[in-house]
Amino acid sequence: MDTDKWFSKLLDEPLNELVQKSMDEGQIPIGYSCSYVPEVMLSVDGLFPVRMHATGIAGTEIADNYLSSVICSYTRSLLEFALDERYDFLRGWVFAASCDHLRRLYDNLEYLKRPGFSRILDVPHKTGDAAINWYTDELKLFAKALTDHFGVDLGADALAKAIREHNAFNAVLRKIGEYRSGDKPVMTGTEYHRLVIAAGTSPKKPLLPILKKIRNDLPKRDPLPPYRARLLLAGGHLDDPGYISIIESQGGLIVADRLCTGSYPGLLPIPETGDPIAALAKHYLTKTSCPRMMEAFRERAEDIVKLARECRADGVVIQILKFCDTWGVEAAAFVSCIREAGIPVLRLERDYRLGGEGQLRTRIQAFIESMGK
Repeated sequence: MDTDKWFSKLLDEPLNELVQKSMDEGQIPIGYSCSYVPEVMLSVDGLFPVRMHATGIAGTEIADNYLSSVICSYTRSLLEFALDERYDFLRGWVFAASCDHLRRLYDNLEYLKRPGFSRILDVPHKTGDAAINWYTDELKLFAKALTDHFGVDLGADALAKAIREHNAFNAVLRKIGEYRSGDKPVMTGTEYHRLVIAAGTSPKKPLLPILKKIRNDLPKRDPLPPYRARLLLAGGHLDDPGYISIIESQGGLIVADRLCTGSYPGLLPIPETGDPIAALAKHYLTKTSCPRMMEAFRERAEDIVKLARECRADGVVIQILKFCDTWGVEAAAFVSCIREAGIPVLRLERDYRLGGEGQLRTRIQAFIESMGK
């Protein structure tokens, strides 16, 4: 099997072959759209999570009638797919009140296309003890709502089992990711990102044996051809591996990432001891570390610098969606902090739909050349 083509096919449509197979076996798909949504709670027996995406969207003509043109193109694309019946297979969806744009998306979906189960989680803007207790209570209400509607078990034992399986799955993905960041990488950032996104948009159980085989085969691969620079890719939502492919086509190998939809911090393990819901609340609230958490800016900036040094990146590329309020503010401040640390940095603004490839190639070329590479 050509795994690259197979994983690419998984991203072509929200209803891919693995989603369809799991549904045929009686599993219930629940959509979600933000890293603050605890996908583990959607992974108990009987349910499976599907991170909503609109890869390959041609335009947002219908959604533009309901959402302003200054709303980010990711949320408009999700609404377009929903109105085009591309998410009709979902039995429910869960959003987080993480930004104004996602809240407006939720409002419109409630009015235009509400499924049998629909919920938006109230996420605090701080990460202290009071906020964690608040989010713990919010997740308890969420667990009860899932149990009442779908009749699934979200008790302590069921959630503990889901956390263990989640950690085991992510451990395999993290190990695979190490093969793009070694001294002699054998995997491109494009290939790895494709695996990570497929893992979020497909049921994990049928994917696990395939990923284990990839992990076991990687040490036998020959090193990649010479590349010009090692790059760390940071920023907000990015679910299209084609964007990374354009960067790497110019010789900038993505050896690590710090993205909302990437491997770090998204694949960090969840504590397996104590009350599972409290552990989930603390993990998702403190580890996601989105720009909406204004108080943690310095911590995030230091995290990027540390990660860049650990993976021996020659430079950092920060990509943000146009009109993203949170990342739009944060990225500008990040640029200053990263430059102060002596690391070259490039800020790129983009639409959700892949476009402007020639301009992107030119800017990446110029950035790499500015580093003397």
